[in-house]
Amino acid sequence: MNKVAVIGLGNISKRHRANIKRLYPEAIVFAVSASGRQPCEPIENADEFLSSIDELLQYKPDMAIVASPATFHAQHAIPLLKNEIPVLIEKPLSGCEWEAASILAAEKQYKTPATVGYCLRYLPSSQYIKLLLEDNLIGEIYNAFVEVGQYLPDWRPSQNYRESVSASAQLGGGVLLELSHELDYIQWLLGPLQYQHAILRSSKDLQLPVEDSADILALNVRGTVVSVHLDFLQRKVHRKCRFIGSEGSLEWDLLRNEITFSTKGSERQVFSQPEWDKNQMYLDMLQDFEGLINGKPNSCVTLDEAQRTVSLITKIKSSALTTKGLQ
Repeated sequence: MNKVAVIGLGNISKRHRANIKRLYPEAIVFAVSASGRQPCEPIENADEFLSSIDELLQYKPDMAIVASPATFHAQHAIPLLKNEIPVLIEKPLSGCEWEAASILAAEKQYKTPATVGYCLRYLPSSQYIKLLLEDNLIGEIYNAFVEVGQYLPDWRPSQNYRESVSASAQLGGGVLLELSHELDYIQWLLGPLQYQHAILRSSKDLQLPVEDSADILALNVRGTVVSVHLDFLQRKVHRKCRFIGSEGSLEWDLLRNEITFSTKGSERQVFSQPEWDKNQMYLDMLQDFEGLINGKPNSCVTLDEAQRTVSLITKIKSSALTTKGLQ
């Protein structure tokens, strides 16, 4: 990689620029403003600052990462795809279904390599639990319980959380889009979900114009009942998944990077790597994307998969019971 661009100047773009410099120290890194604004401070790990996609296209980078707010993804990704510049789009694919479809159409029309940054698939325990489920360790899967929660004001302590992307409906905020990792990985593990019912809530605690909690009920084609809980409310970070099957159950702790297998009369840890560096997920994702660009075997998230997640979120938003003002 000789030239790499990162669109957006937020926290995730900082991580990507640092990782690009780590993997490709000789590469020229372009930092591109998502909105055209001029930064007030120097940009770390960037060799050039550009104010627009049009300006970037003149340099023909070898790869670009779209790390702008979700509602800008189509605006930023499609010109890159048209100009045959491989694109890694930060999750979710887009903020709405029709824009996700337009990005997918551009990828297919111009045959430009593209993926979506659902980094949790690169967690070592993610890879291992997929193997366990494919090997039918717990037999027929009856239920799956997916949970994630983290207090939004703690995400970016230096920023007023009400002014963050996560809190803005116009920029793709709310738990459904911001925490869509869970909707991606459970469909990666169990196949497409058929939406059944959901409750979306906006609490008095955070007073956001978007949902800060979601409870979703869905089924896969085999009849597995999947319950998903997402929230911005839990003071202690929580991220777990539990599978109940005919031969036992699996408890997956994503934060500790551990998996426990339980059956009648026994419980044993089948995977544990708690000291693993979180940033390694992002490095592995970038290297996997390089493999896709070079036509090598890879595990990149396809745009079809990512569009499926956006479509599921659209169904949830259009038909869920919504409540406001709960404590």
